Amino acid sequence: MGILLSVFLPLSLAIIMFSLGNGLTVADFQRVAKRRFAFLVGAINQMLILPIVAFVIAILFVLPGEIALGLMILASCPGGVTSNLLTKFAKGDVALSVSLTAVISLVSIVTIPILVATSASYFMGLDAPDINVTSLAIAMFLITALPVAAGMSLRHFAPDFSQRADRFLSMTATILFVVIIIGALATNWGVFLENLPRLAPALVLLNVVLLAVGLISGRLLRLSGSEATAIAVESGTQNGTLGITVGSLIVEQAAGLPPFSLPSAVYGITMYLITIPFVLWRRNIT
Repeated sequence: MGILLSVFLPLSLAIIMFSLGNGLTVADFQRVAKRRFAFLVGAINQMLILPIVAFVIAILFVLPGEIALGLMILASCPGGVTSNLLTKFAKGDVALSVSLTAVISLVSIVTIPILVATSASYFMGLDAPDINVTSLAIAMFLITALPVAAGMSLRHFAPDFSQRADRFLSMTATILFVVIIIGALATNWGVFLENLPRLAPALVLLNVVLLAVGLISGRLLRLSGSEATAIAVESGTQNGTLGITVGSLIVEQAAGLPPFSLPSAVYGITMYLITIPFVLWRRNIT
Protein backbone atom coordinates (compact mmCIF):
# COMPACT_ATOMS: atom_id res chain seq x y z
CA MET A 1 0.00 0.00 0.00
CA GLY A 2 2.95 2.31 0.55
CA ILE A 3 3.76 2.02 -3.14
CA LEU A 4 0.18 3.00 -3.99
CA LEU A 5 0.46 6.19 -1.95
CA SER A 6 4.01 7.25 -2.76
CA VAL A 7 4.34 6.19 -6.38
CA PHE A 8 1.24 4.89 -8.14
CA LEU A 9 -1.26 7.53 -7.01
CA PRO A 10 0.78 10.65 -7.91
CA LEU A 11 2.02 9.01 -11.12
CA SER A 12 -1.53 8.08 -12.11
CA LEU A 13 -2.79 11.60 -11.53
CA ALA A 14 0.14 12.99 -13.53
CA ILE A 15 -0.74 10.69 -16.45
CA ILE A 16 -4.39 11.69 -16.23
CA MET A 17 -3.47 15.39 -16.23
CA PHE A 18 -1.03 14.81 -19.11
CA SER A 19 -3.93 13.26 -21.02
CA LEU A 20 -5.98 16.36 -20.26
CA GLY A 21 -3.19 18.63 -21.48
CA ASN A 22 -2.77 16.57 -24.63
CA GLY A 23 -6.30 17.55 -25.58
CA LEU A 24 -5.77 21.28 -25.00
CA THR A 25 -4.46 24.08 -27.16
CA VAL A 26 -3.67 27.73 -26.50
CA ALA A 27 -6.96 28.53 -28.25
CA ASP A 28 -8.84 26.89 -25.40
CA PHE A 29 -7.51 29.56 -23.05
CA GLN A 30 -7.92 32.39 -25.55
CA ARG A 31 -11.56 31.42 -25.96
CA VAL A 32 -12.23 32.56 -22.40
CA ALA A 33 -11.68 36.21 -23.40
CA LYS A 34 -14.14 35.87 -26.27
CA ARG A 35 -16.87 34.22 -24.22
CA ARG A 36 -16.39 35.93 -20.89
CA PHE A 37 -19.98 35.80 -19.64
CA ALA A 38 -20.61 32.10 -20.25
CA PHE A 39 -17.22 31.25 -18.78
CA LEU A 40 -17.88 33.47 -15.74
CA VAL A 41 -21.19 31.72 -15.04
CA GLY A 42 -19.50 28.32 -15.23
CA ALA A 43 -16.55 29.42 -13.10
CA ILE A 44 -18.81 30.83 -10.36
CA ASN A 45 -20.79 27.58 -10.29
CA GLN A 46 -17.60 25.52 -10.08
CA MET A 47 -15.54 27.60 -7.66
CA LEU A 48 -18.16 29.24 -5.43
CA ILE A 49 -21.55 27.50 -5.59
CA LEU A 50 -20.12 23.98 -5.46
CA PRO A 51 -18.18 24.46 -2.17
CA ILE A 52 -21.17 26.26 -0.61
CA VAL A 53 -23.54 23.42 -1.52
CA ALA A 54 -21.04 20.84 -0.24
CA PHE A 55 -20.64 22.75 3.03
CA VAL A 56 -24.41 22.91 3.59
CA ILE A 57 -24.79 19.19 2.81
CA ALA A 58 -21.98 18.27 5.21
CA ILE A 59 -23.82 20.16 7.95
CA LEU A 60 -27.29 18.78 7.11
CA PHE A 61 -26.10 15.16 7.04
CA VAL A 62 -23.97 15.64 10.19
CA LEU A 63 -20.97 14.01 8.52
CA PRO A 64 -17.97 13.11 10.72
CA GLY A 65 -15.14 15.64 10.58
CA GLU A 66 -12.83 13.57 8.38
CA ILE A 67 -15.60 12.73 5.91
CA ALA A 68 -16.83 16.35 5.85
CA LEU A 69 -13.31 17.50 5.06
CA GLY A 70 -13.16 14.89 2.29
CA LEU A 71 -16.41 16.27 0.88
CA MET A 72 -14.92 19.78 0.82
CA ILE A 73 -11.80 18.42 -0.91
CA LEU A 74 -14.06 16.91 -3.56
CA ALA A 75 -15.96 20.18 -3.91
CA SER A 76 -12.74 22.11 -4.48
CA CYS A 77 -11.66 19.90 -7.39
CA PRO A 78 -12.18 20.96 -11.01
CA GLY A 79 -13.81 18.85 -13.68
CA GLY A 80 -11.64 16.55 -15.75
CA VAL A 81 -11.46 14.79 -19.06
CA THR A 82 -14.68 12.95 -18.17
CA SER A 83 -16.69 16.18 -18.00
CA ASN A 84 -15.57 17.09 -21.53
CA LEU A 85 -16.58 13.67 -22.89
CA LEU A 86 -19.96 13.73 -21.14
CA THR A 87 -20.61 17.26 -22.40
CA LYS A 88 -19.90 16.15 -25.94
CA PHE A 89 -22.26 13.19 -25.62
CA ALA A 90 -24.96 15.46 -24.15
CA LYS A 91 -24.62 17.77 -27.19
CA GLY A 92 -23.40 20.51 -24.91
CA ASP A 93 -20.89 23.24 -25.68
CA VAL A 94 -17.65 21.24 -25.68
CA ALA A 95 -15.45 24.30 -26.26
CA LEU A 96 -16.87 25.96 -23.14
CA SER A 97 -16.46 22.75 -21.14
CA VAL A 98 -12.83 22.38 -22.20
CA SER A 99 -12.09 26.03 -21.37
CA LEU A 100 -13.61 25.66 -17.90
CA THR A 101 -11.69 22.45 -17.24
CA ALA A 102 -8.40 23.94 -18.43
CA VAL A 103 -8.52 27.23 -16.54
CA ILE A 104 -10.03 25.96 -13.29
CA SER A 105 -7.58 23.03 -13.20
CA LEU A 106 -4.74 25.56 -13.12
CA VAL A 107 -6.45 27.96 -10.71
CA SER A 108 -7.13 25.06 -8.32
CA ILE A 109 -3.42 24.95 -7.50
CA VAL A 110 -4.12 28.01 -5.36
CA THR A 111 -7.76 27.54 -4.38
CA ILE A 112 -7.63 23.91 -3.20
CA PRO A 113 -4.91 24.33 -0.52
CA ILE A 114 -6.69 27.37 0.92
CA LEU A 115 -10.14 25.75 0.97
CA VAL A 116 -8.78 22.50 2.39
CA ALA A 117 -6.92 24.25 5.22
CA THR A 118 -9.98 26.34 6.09
CA SER A 119 -12.33 23.33 5.98
CA ALA A 120 -10.00 21.21 8.11
CA SER A 121 -9.96 23.86 10.81
CA TYR A 122 -13.76 24.21 10.77
CA PHE A 123 -14.81 20.55 10.65
CA MET A 124 -12.03 18.96 12.71
CA GLY A 125 -10.96 21.68 15.11
CA LEU A 126 -8.04 20.59 17.28
CA ASP A 127 -8.01 17.19 15.54
CA ALA A 128 -7.31 18.77 12.16
CA PRO A 129 -4.09 17.68 10.45
CA ASP A 130 -1.34 20.25 10.17
CA ILE A 131 -1.76 21.42 6.58
CA ASN A 132 1.11 23.32 4.99
CA VAL A 133 -0.67 25.35 2.33
CA THR A 134 2.55 26.19 0.48
CA SER A 135 3.78 22.60 0.38
CA LEU A 136 0.38 21.37 -0.80
CA ALA A 137 0.30 24.00 -3.54
CA ILE A 138 3.78 23.01 -4.73
CA ALA A 139 2.86 19.32 -4.75
CA MET A 140 -0.28 20.08 -6.75
CA PHE A 141 1.72 22.15 -9.21
CA LEU A 142 4.12 19.26 -9.79
CA ILE A 143 1.43 16.62 -10.36
CA THR A 144 -1.19 18.74 -12.15
CA ALA A 145 0.09 21.91 -13.84
CA LEU A 146 3.38 20.48 -15.11
CA PRO A 147 1.78 17.40 -16.72
CA VAL A 148 -0.89 19.60 -18.32
CA ALA A 149 1.82 21.88 -19.71
CA ALA A 150 3.77 18.86 -20.97
CA GLY A 151 0.65 17.46 -22.67
CA MET A 152 -0.06 20.81 -24.33
CA SER A 153 3.56 21.01 -25.50
CA LEU A 154 3.28 17.60 -27.10
CA ARG A 155 0.07 18.66 -28.84
CA HIS A 156 1.75 21.84 -30.11
CA PHE A 157 5.15 20.51 -31.23
CA ALA A 158 4.15 17.00 -32.34
CA PRO A 159 0.46 17.18 -33.31
CA ASP A 160 0.45 13.99 -35.38
CA PHE A 161 2.02 11.90 -32.62
CA SER A 162 -0.25 13.62 -30.09
CA GLN A 163 -3.37 12.58 -31.98
CA ARG A 164 -2.16 9.00 -32.33
CA ALA A 165 -1.38 8.85 -28.62
CA ASP A 166 -4.65 10.44 -27.54
CA ARG A 167 -6.73 7.24 -27.55
CA PHE A 168 -4.06 5.32 -25.63
CA LEU A 169 -3.74 8.11 -23.08
CA SER A 170 -7.50 8.35 -22.63
CA MET A 171 -7.79 4.59 -22.15
CA THR A 172 -4.87 4.56 -19.71
CA ALA A 173 -6.37 7.45 -17.75
CA THR A 174 -9.71 5.60 -17.49
CA ILE A 175 -8.07 2.39 -16.29
CA LEU A 176 -5.98 4.25 -13.72
CA PHE A 177 -9.06 6.08 -12.49
CA VAL A 178 -10.89 2.79 -11.89
CA VAL A 179 -7.86 1.27 -10.11
CA ILE A 180 -7.54 4.30 -7.85
CA ILE A 181 -11.24 4.24 -6.94
CA ILE A 182 -11.03 0.53 -6.06
CA GLY A 183 -7.87 1.12 -4.02
CA ALA A 184 -9.42 4.01 -2.10
CA LEU A 185 -12.52 1.98 -1.24
CA ALA A 186 -10.53 -1.12 -0.32
CA THR A 187 -8.25 0.70 2.11
CA ASN A 188 -11.21 2.44 3.79
CA TRP A 189 -13.72 -0.40 3.60
CA GLY A 190 -14.67 -0.28 7.27
CA VAL A 191 -15.06 3.52 7.24
CA PHE A 192 -16.95 3.24 3.94
CA LEU A 193 -19.51 0.78 5.31
CA GLU A 194 -19.90 2.77 8.52
CA ASN A 195 -20.61 6.04 6.70
CA LEU A 196 -22.40 4.69 3.63
CA PRO A 197 -25.97 5.35 4.91
CA ARG A 198 -25.15 9.07 5.21
CA LEU A 199 -22.38 9.48 2.68
CA ALA A 200 -24.07 7.99 -0.39
CA PRO A 201 -27.30 10.07 -0.07
CA ALA A 202 -25.19 13.18 0.63
CA LEU A 203 -23.13 12.66 -2.52
CA VAL A 204 -26.18 11.87 -4.66
CA LEU A 205 -27.89 15.03 -3.39
CA LEU A 206 -24.71 17.04 -4.08
CA ASN A 207 -24.63 15.75 -7.65
CA VAL A 208 -28.33 16.43 -8.30
CA VAL A 209 -28.18 19.94 -6.87
CA LEU A 210 -25.06 20.86 -8.85
CA LEU A 211 -26.51 19.62 -12.13
CA ALA A 212 -29.74 21.49 -11.45
CA VAL A 213 -28.04 24.72 -10.38
CA GLY A 214 -25.71 24.63 -13.38
CA LEU A 215 -28.56 24.13 -15.84
CA ILE A 216 -30.99 26.57 -14.21
CA SER A 217 -28.42 29.34 -13.74
CA GLY A 218 -27.39 29.05 -17.37
CA ARG A 219 -30.96 29.28 -18.63
CA LEU A 220 -31.96 32.09 -16.25
CA LEU A 221 -28.96 34.11 -17.44
CA ARG A 222 -30.05 33.51 -21.04
CA LEU A 223 -27.21 31.29 -22.12
CA SER A 224 -27.89 28.83 -24.92
CA GLY A 225 -29.09 25.33 -24.14
CA SER A 226 -25.74 23.84 -25.11
CA GLU A 227 -23.88 26.32 -22.88
CA ALA A 228 -26.17 25.58 -19.92
CA THR A 229 -25.67 21.85 -20.47
CA ALA A 230 -21.88 22.25 -20.48
CA ILE A 231 -21.96 24.28 -17.25
CA ALA A 232 -24.24 21.74 -15.56
CA VAL A 233 -22.05 18.78 -16.49
CA GLU A 234 -18.89 20.66 -15.58
CA SER A 235 -20.38 21.55 -12.19
CA GLY A 236 -21.53 18.02 -11.42
CA THR A 237 -18.50 16.06 -12.66
CA GLN A 238 -15.44 16.31 -10.45
CA ASN A 239 -11.87 15.08 -10.86
CA GLY A 240 -12.15 12.29 -8.29
CA THR A 241 -8.55 11.20 -8.78
CA LEU A 242 -7.35 14.65 -7.78
CA GLY A 243 -9.58 14.57 -4.70
CA ILE A 244 -8.20 11.20 -3.64
CA THR A 245 -4.65 12.42 -4.20
CA VAL A 246 -5.15 15.63 -2.22
CA GLY A 247 -6.58 13.57 0.63
CA SER A 248 -3.42 11.47 0.67
CA LEU A 249 -1.15 14.53 0.47
CA ILE A 250 -2.44 16.28 3.56
CA VAL A 251 -1.62 13.48 5.97
CA GLU A 252 0.91 10.66 6.09
CA GLN A 253 -0.80 7.34 6.65
CA ALA A 254 1.29 4.26 6.04
CA ALA A 255 -1.64 1.85 6.35
CA GLY A 256 -3.44 3.21 3.30
CA LEU A 257 -5.40 6.09 1.92
CA PRO A 258 -6.92 8.33 4.61
CA PRO A 259 -10.69 8.76 5.11
CA PHE A 260 -10.32 12.23 3.56
CA SER A 261 -10.11 10.46 0.18
CA LEU A 262 -13.29 8.44 0.65
CA PRO A 263 -15.91 10.96 -0.58
CA SER A 264 -13.98 11.47 -3.83
CA ALA A 265 -13.77 7.70 -4.33
CA VAL A 266 -17.48 7.14 -3.72
CA TYR A 267 -18.43 10.15 -5.85
CA GLY A 268 -16.37 8.65 -8.65
CA ILE A 269 -19.07 5.96 -8.75
CA THR A 270 -22.26 7.79 -7.81
CA MET A 271 -21.69 10.69 -10.21
CA TYR A 272 -22.12 8.36 -13.18
CA LEU A 273 -25.37 6.97 -11.79
CA ILE A 274 -26.80 10.50 -11.68
CA THR A 275 -24.99 12.30 -14.49
CA ILE A 276 -25.46 9.72 -17.26
CA PRO A 277 -29.31 9.88 -17.11
CA PHE A 278 -28.99 13.69 -17.13
CA VAL A 279 -26.70 13.51 -20.16
CA LEU A 280 -29.10 11.21 -22.01
CA TRP A 281 -31.97 13.57 -21.24
CA ARG A 282 -30.09 16.61 -22.54
CA ARG A 283 -28.98 14.70 -25.61
CA ASN A 284 -32.55 13.75 -26.50
CA ILE A 285 -34.00 17.24 -26.14
CA THR A 286 -31.19 19.14 -27.91
